[in-house]
Amino acid sequence: MDLSSPISTVVPSLDGPVLRVLAEAEGGLSGRQIHKLAGSGSVAGVRLVLQRLAATGLVHVDDLGNSLLYRLNRKHLVAPIVEQLANLRSTLITRLADEISGWRIPPVHTSVYGAVARGGGDLESDVDLLLIRPDRHELEDVVWEDQVGRLMQTVVDLTGNPAHVFELSQTEFSDHLATEDPILNDWMQPNIRLTGVPLNVLLNDLEAALTR
Repeated sequence: MDLSSPISTVVPSLDGPVLRVLAEAEGGLSGRQIHKLAGSGSVAGVRLVLQRLAATGLVHVDDLGNSLLYRLNRKHLVAPIVEQLANLRSTLITRLADEISGWRIPPVHTSVYGAVARGGGDLESDVDLLLIRPDRHELEDVVWEDQVGRLMQTVVDLTGNPAHVFELSQTEFSDHLATEDPILNDWMQPNIRLTGVPLNVLLNDLEAALTR
């Protein structure tokens, strides 16, 4: 799946980015505004798409005299499908959080970082996940590894993209903080929490403990 434009999985043409912008907008937008937010195609191409969508009734056009404003007709039969496609990234986040919430060994923290968190990526991009596990007895390693393995397969099943899991224990995470490892910036900027303690809270608690 193109992580920067998940809707293109189903709508690979310029219609996809245009529909995404319309689904996310609360009010009417001009053709130029839609082109800028879509980030693809030309202004003329976007206007052709809008004209075609308006002919189907999926898009309403408001004539303000000097300009035309376009908005998604949310009463249209297809509108709920468009909105669902436009929200695939948030759906992915919710599905991953739901799976991890059911784990037998709950993680201290799990989050998405990298391309998905930035709203970027492409067909070749990994879904980057940070997993901080509790410091546990070795006998529980099999259960934990099974959970992580199933999560990685879930990412592939949901997106077609591989999962890159950076997994470490609480102690190992503390060690990264103590040495001011640059990778902390990758995990923090930006970061979408899935489950557990928010990463900034965890960092603050560890920093406080290290300065005592």
